[in-house]
Amino acid sequence: MQQTLNTTLLIIGGGPGGYVAAIRAGQLGISTILVEGQALGGTCLNIGCIPSKALIHVAEQFQQTRHHSQGSALGINVSAPTLDIGKSVEWKDGIVDRLTTGVAALLRKHKVQVIQGWARVIDGKTVEIEGAGTRIQCEHLLLATGSKSVNLPMLPLGGPIISSTEALAPKALPKRLIVVGGGYIGLELGIAYRKLGAEVSVVEAQERILPAYDAELTQPVLESVKQLGIKLYLKHSVEGFDAATHSLQVRDPNGDSLKLDTDQVLVAVGRKPNTQGWNLEALNLDMNGSAIRIDQRCQTSMRNVWAIGDLAGEPMLAHRAMAQGEMVAELIAGQHREFNPTAIAAVCFTDPELVVVGKTPDEAKAAGLDCIVSSFPFAANGRAMTLESKSGFVRVVARRDNHLIVGWQAVGVGVSELSTAFGQSLEMGARLEDIAGTIHAHPTLGEAVQEAALRALGHALHL
Repeated sequence: MQQTLNTTLLIIGGGPGGYVAAIRAGQLGISTILVEGQALGGTCLNIGCIPSKALIHVAEQFQQTRHHSQGSALGINVSAPTLDIGKSVEWKDGIVDRLTTGVAALLRKHKVQVIQGWARVIDGKTVEIEGAGTRIQCEHLLLATGSKSVNLPMLPLGGPIISSTEALAPKALPKRLIVVGGGYIGLELGIAYRKLGAEVSVVEAQERILPAYDAELTQPVLESVKQLGIKLYLKHSVEGFDAATHSLQVRDPNGDSLKLDTDQVLVAVGRKPNTQGWNLEALNLDMNGSAIRIDQRCQTSMRNVWAIGDLAGEPMLAHRAMAQGEMVAELIAGQHREFNPTAIAAVCFTDPELVVVGKTPDEAKAAGLDCIVSSFPFAANGRAMTLESKSGFVRVVARRDNHLIVGWQAVGVGVSELSTAFGQSLEMGARLEDIAGTIHAHPTLGEAVQEAALRALGHALHL
C-alpha cells in the first residue's frame, strides 16, 4: 500500500545546496522533507572538496617529511618516511564521517525529515521514492541534484581507468598515473599523487594547464609542476586505452600517435549537471544548455519549482549552492531576496594555490573598463619567506576613474584563506584607498593585499 506524505518544501538532493536549504527552512519553521539517494553532504563532503583537501594535506606532509630526510635548510633531519595509504584513507574517511554525521544532526535539530532513497519526479507537486512505496506531495519543489563527472566514451571507467571518486580512496598507490585533463580537479589530484610518490603525467587538449585561468596567474603553478617532475602533454588529444599493453594512446599536435605506458588513468575532464535518472523530463523546464535555467531568485520556468547549485550550471561551486539554498528557504518563508552577489570566489588547491574573485584584467578590459592592474610579489613578503614559499603574488584590478576594486587574484602558499578578504572588499564596494588605509597585521601573507593596493596607488612600501 502506498504511503503519501505532505510537506511545504520537498528538496531532492542532500549536498551543500540541499542540506543548507533544509536547515534554513527548518529554522524558519517551514515543514521540510529532504530526499537523498546516497550519503548526506553530496559530492562535496563525500567524494569531492573535503576528501580531496584531506588527501592533498597527506601528500604535502609526506613530501615535507621526505624533504627533511634528505637534509633540509631548516636544520631538520629525519630518516626516510614510509606511507601507509590505508591509514591515510582511514583518516580522510574519519573527517568525512564527522562532517556528514554533523549534517544529519543539524537536520534532526531543525526538524527536517530525511528520506533515504531515490526520488522520481511525477509532476511539480509530486515525487515518488523508488521502491519505497512512498509518494510525497509538496507546495514547493527544490531541485538540488548536483553534478557528476564527465566521462569520455573512448575511456570507459573500470579497472585501470578511474574517476576522481576512486582516486580519493586508493587501496594502493600506482607506480605510474596519467591524468587526463589539466583543469583544477586533474591538477589537484595529479600534484597530490606525485607528492605521494607516483610518476605522474598530465594530458591536456589545450595549450596550457588550468586554461580557465590567465597565463600570468598559472605560471607559478606550471613552474611547481615541472619542479615536481610531472610530465605535461599539452595540446594532446586522447584516442583510447590499450589494456593489453597498459598504455594510453594519444595524438600529439602534429597528428602523430603516441603510446604512454601507465598503471592507472585518471579521467578528470570536468563535471556536468546531474539531470538524468530522476525523471526531470516530466517537468519540461526551460534549459540553459545542459543546466536548468533559473532567474535571480533560483526559480525555474515552473511556478514553485526551484533549482540551485551545479544543476543550474556554472559556476559549479559548493559555496554558491549553499548561498542559493539559504536564499530559497527565505523566499519560501516570504522574505524578499534575490541572488545577486558581486563576486563568488573560485579557489584551486594546487601547489601553489590559486584564487580568483571578481574580474581579471582581461575580463575588465572586455567589459570596457579602464582599469589599474597592480601586483605585489610574495618574494617581498616576510611571512612567505618564513614559510619557505616565495613564489606567487597578489593582484588587484581597480577602475582608474574612482579606484573601485573590481577584482582580486592571487597565487601562492595558503592564498585560499585570502579569498574571504577579497570577497568582502568587493561586496562592500571597497576602493584602493580603503584597503591601503587598513592596517594589516605583520608578519602575514595578507600584507601583500595591502601592498598590492598601495602599489596601485603608486606607493608600495616594500618594493
